[in-house]
Amino acid sequence: MNEHIVDPSPSGTGPSAVLPSRPEPIRIDPATTAVIVVDMQNAYASKGGYVDEAGFDVGPAASVAGKIADVLDTARAAGMPVIFLQNGWDADYTEAGTPLSPNWHKSNALKTMRKRPELAGRFLARGGWDYELVDALTPKDGDLRVHKPRYSAFFNSQLDSVLRARGIRTLIFTGIATNVCVESTLRDGFHLEYFGVLLEDATHHLGPDFMQQATVYNVEKFFGWVSTAADFRTAVSQLPPKA
Repeated sequence: MNEHIVDPSPSGTGPSAVLPSRPEPIRIDPATTAVIVVDMQNAYASKGGYVDEAGFDVGPAASVAGKIADVLDTARAAGMPVIFLQNGWDADYTEAGTPLSPNWHKSNALKTMRKRPELAGRFLARGGWDYELVDALTPKDGDLRVHKPRYSAFFNSQLDSVLRARGIRTLIFTGIATNVCVESTLRDGFHLEYFGVLLEDATHHLGPDFMQQATVYNVEKFFGWVSTAADFRTAVSQLPPKA
């Protein structure tokens, strides 16, 4: 019996690749697929950034950035859009909300700055070092950036319209944090009829290791598909290069 292959774009006529994934393989059409890079900012991936100052481990972020860079090179060669998400707010933190917003209470960046007044204004403010993407993942010509003010990139952002205007159906997820902004965005994408694929080794979690495992389980069982950076590279690099 042939293995079932999920096909998000059954009417597509261009070249496609079958990506090994769990719970079943999924067909990848470069014309309808985008790679999403979630919050690979100094805040989340660099020493001295918000996550580091808040007491989380940023050590694995450098390895994750390297895997993401390989994924992006493969995607660009195949003609897939690359979309960098950047989480944060205006310099005055108006977009972060007031005490009437749960974000004001739950954002670890905001809580850390309130606890340590000497850090006020440093974290996740657009225009600051903390907000910027890490040097290892500088966008190339044709890549897109989308600003987001909350965990999910589909909330109060242009992401949905950017994707629909390009006919995108499948989203390849990389970045930080697996169990927060990556999972939040993938879940919301599921409810908007996008096919979400998590490259589990090209993401990094915040908190105990079981948080990574929990998100991988949730995606595989309920919200999407799970693959690896190496399998993505192998499958997509077999496609003819973009003309």
